Formats: sequence, structure tokens, C-alpha cells
Amino acid sequence: MGKTGVVAIQGDFDKHLASLRLAGAVDPVEVRTPEDLAGVDRVILPGGESTAVGLLMERFGLGEALQKAAAEGMPIWGTCMGMILMARDVRPRPQYSLNLLDIVVERNAFGAQVHSFEDAVAVDGLAEPILGVFIRAPIVAEVGAGVQELARYDGKVVAVRQGNRIGTSFHPELTDDVRMHAWFLSLT
Repeated sequence: MGKTGVVAIQGDFDKHLASLRLAGAVDPVEVRTPEDLAGVDRVILPGGESTAVGLLMERFGLGEALQKAAAEGMPIWGTCMGMILMARDVRPRPQYSLNLLDIVVERNAFGAQVHSFEDAVAVDGLAEPILGVFIRAPIVAEVGAGVQELARYDGKVVAVRQGNRIGTSFHPELTDDVRMHAWFLSLT
């Protein structure tokens, strides 16, 4: 297994790094620049503030580098904000997008910060449900051709896969369950 990175501009990247270590990743690294990205074989876009992070990614070239890496086959997983940034389109208002998943996301679909919650989520490929931590979570409002739904919650799509690119509305890194991280590490 090669090097794994986590975009570390803002958000809960440190929790992903810890989960990756528990899942067996050797020395996962923080990614902030295109040069950092060039040193990894796969990367996670963590939760955080999508508008601010998107602007910074665009300004410093990391967004373009991620698009190139994805086109060359790099596995990429976006959680919450990361899924928003990976989407083809974002509602209710347009914003910077990497267009790495053929999906339309709706931001804050379950409500504001005070409406955050945790609940079991059955994810295709995992034997048992995982605890989904939903914090100002988006949903997938539209799924394009070639995108597989991995999980629904309350009838809403909350996890998708398109090839070796994953998007989840929830935060597995905020639990002690590292099965999603282990699964991501196994993607080729």
C-alpha cells in the first residue's frame, strides 16, 4: 500500500489521520499543496467549510492538482464538505466544485448545526451498519450515470461511489469504527 494523504487546509483532517493509522495506513500525511498531493497514492477530503476551502484550493492550485490526480486514477474520498467539493453541482447556490463525482448535492440538508445527530447507517459492502455522524450534512439530490448509491438515511442518499471515488455525507472519522477507512485503503 502506498502513501495516503488527507487534505489539511481546514476541518477535521487530524481525525482522519488518526483513523487511517488505526486502519493500517503507514504514516498518512497532510496535503496542502500540489507538491504534497504528488507524494501520495490516495487522498481524503475531510469535513469543514466548503466555500472557504474551495476558494483556497482554487487559489493555490490544489483543486486543479486533485482533478488531474483523479483523471489519472487516484482514489479519492470526500466526507461531508469533501463530498460537496467533489460534486458536479451544489445547491442551493453554486460554488467552487472539483466535479469529481457525477452528483448534485444539497448543502445542510438535515438542518443547521443544532440539528446535527448520530444514527446507524447501513453501507453497501459493510456487514454491519456504522454509526453515521451527521453535522450540517449534505445529501445527494441527484445521482448521475455510473454512480452507485452506497447508503441511504431516512430515504435520502448519503453515500455514493463512482469508480474509486467515494462521497459520504457523514463523518466516520468521528467514531472508533475504522471500517470505512480500511475499505478506502483497499481501493485501487
